[in-house]
Amino acid sequence: MIILPPTCEQALLERFLRAEAMALWAVRAAQTQNLPRHVQMFLQRHETDEQDHLRQFESMLGAISQRPPTLPTVPTQWETLAVHLFGYEALGLEFALLLARLRPDLSEILDDELIHVGFFEKELSVILAGEKPRAQQAREAAESWWKKLPRTLDRYLRDDSLAPYRDGLRGHILAAIETRFRAVGLLPQQEAAGNR
Repeated sequence: MIILPPTCEQALLERFLRAEAMALWAVRAAQTQNLPRHVQMFLQRHETDEQDHLRQFESMLGAISQRPPTLPTVPTQWETLAVHLFGYEALGLEFALLLARLRPDLSEILDDELIHVGFFEKELSVILAGEKPRAQQAREAAESWWKKLPRTLDRYLRDDSLAPYRDGLRGHILAAIETRFRAVGLLPQQEAAGNR
């Protein structure tokens, strides 16, 4: 378990503001796709959670998040989209864990992140246990997403206050997400371990 000092709080809050804005737009974009009804209903609640988090972080930081003029492009196939959302939620969860250790008063955000990650874990377990082509599509999407994760994580860890902890954080977060992907069955052990 990594516990950061109070000097890292501002950086974590700023990263959360950015991550929540990105998640909100991704969830909105996902709702434009043809998805199962229970997924649409979950994403509507998810969007409300993300809006609440975003407002909370904007208020704490006295800043407004960047709002892109158009929704981002997201995968149209549910198998790929589920991996995409699961991956970014898993990344958000790792930052929520770090933040909750510094700011226990923000633990409800951690609770929401656990719910979001749990939903996508369940959905992906169903996909992977189902038809082989759909399962294969999810695994291919996971492999592609996993390859991009180190660069994404490096961007998130760019802050002077995080510099002394950067290598440890990077290794810890990659290992935690690798474990989640492997536990669901998205990545075979040998492929995940070789891509750090």
